[in-house]
Amino acid sequence: MTDAQNPETENAVEDRGSNRSLRPQSDAFKTFVMSGWAARADLGTQPSPAVPFTAERRARLSARFPGARLVVPAGPLRTRSNDTDYRFRPHSAFAHLTGLGTDQEPDAVLVLHPVHDGEGDPGADGTPSNHHAVLYVRPLAPRDNEEFFADSRYGEFWVGARPSLDDVSTLTGIEARHIDELRDALAKDVGADGVRVLVVTGADEALETLIEAIRAEAGVTTEAGDSELVEATSELRLVKDELEIENMREAVARTVEGFEEIVRALPRAVAHRRGERVIETTFDAHARLEGNAVGYETIAASGDHATTLHWITNDGVVRSGELVLVDAGVEVDSLYTADVTRTLPVDGQFTEVQRRVYQAVLDAADAAFAVAKPGTRFRDIHGAAMEVIAQRLEEWGLLPVTAEESLAPEGQQHRRWMVHGTSHHLGLDVHDCAQARGELYLDGVLEPGMVFTIEPGLYFKADDLAVPEEYRGMGVRIEDDVLVTADGNENLSAALPRTPDEIEAWMARLQG
Repeated sequence: MTDAQNPETENAVEDRGSNRSLRPQSDAFKTFVMSGWAARADLGTQPSPAVPFTAERRARLSARFPGARLVVPAGPLRTRSNDTDYRFRPHSAFAHLTGLGTDQEPDAVLVLHPVHDGEGDPGADGTPSNHHAVLYVRPLAPRDNEEFFADSRYGEFWVGARPSLDDVSTLTGIEARHIDELRDALAKDVGADGVRVLVVTGADEALETLIEAIRAEAGVTTEAGDSELVEATSELRLVKDELEIENMREAVARTVEGFEEIVRALPRAVAHRRGERVIETTFDAHARLEGNAVGYETIAASGDHATTLHWITNDGVVRSGELVLVDAGVEVDSLYTADVTRTLPVDGQFTEVQRRVYQAVLDAADAAFAVAKPGTRFRDIHGAAMEVIAQRLEEWGLLPVTAEESLAPEGQQHRRWMVHGTSHHLGLDVHDCAQARGELYLDGVLEPGMVFTIEPGLYFKADDLAVPEEYRGMGVRIEDDVLVTADGNENLSAALPRTPDEIEAWMARLQG
């Protein structure tokens, strides 16, 4: 990793790494480094396939906030340690409304400026919206500018050539302006009787501070509309458009391939002292090669570790005779992610007890699939799965009450062995649309185009004295990604085997 020293701010706190080696600063160096370069090659930027879709998304958002200035930041780079940053990922609302994915445009800000009737950007049907969108970005610096070689955040020597304003406009279909114009643009006509400025919070603290200062200068002390904008950008993703569904299919397909790689790697995992890490790195390498990254930290949980719902330490052994629960998803370059779980017998064959528990979870999942269709409330998916879970636990003699009593709101004893929910929306975020209002999420009615998970499970911890010893130290979850269709649903991850017999045959084929 190279050094980003700037001697002129050597003692500044914000100059991370300022006590290390210095870059040359002589006039001779500057003259030489800024001369003798060939003309930059044309990047050949073309409009993104997302352009018509993002225009419609912005028009829908515009309709909810006539007269308000809407600010959606990409967010800044995040410090990993000292003067190194995490790989950049833009805020999901920004990605959804601009179509920019991967590590594109840290510090960029999308602003929807209110305009007069008939002057706004058109949506899909050509009808003008209430706003004109502008992307404020830092464009590529010319090579006679010191940013070219001296700026470790934006300089071409450090991070590669950035797009020009024209490139950004061509790619996104949105007017692009220099980030230096942002403050004046945000402050224009703001006031108690003027324009309201609303910002998606939680993405860019410095931008929020700037907007608070602008509001204070204009005599606006509070703005409750920020939370409403956050809700709106989240709710905008509840029903996926055609491009989003295409992106989800790609993410799931790459994830299926990753699970196949895991099965092939299982013998190596058994032989390694940190076999769970073998599984994790096998999948994560595939995700990076075939997509942008993993959509969340991979869970590779063998034996009793599978009873810890978010086990991501992944430092355990993988033992013959046990089950390994793998919860993983590939995030593709558009930033849409899959979220799939399979519980696999390490030896390729389920024991009788393992198969019994697995089949109960599978039956619960199938019951949830049966009700996942237009007109059903989202919360009813969970209810259908829980009926099966409670019934099986009663049959096995594990419940202290009947299944009916446990399913009552004042009961819930069966939830000891499945404390999580059965479903969550999925898309740009692994838990997508999480800021949506409850009446549109948990109490929402399913519509074609919604994408979510179905993921019941049973988890019997090794020290759980409420169950017979044969169940202890075993966790099973089956998770699929589901698209609601006009007459039912489609299991997007159906290419991965689900039944015990199918899994055993699949593992034998891949390891044969």
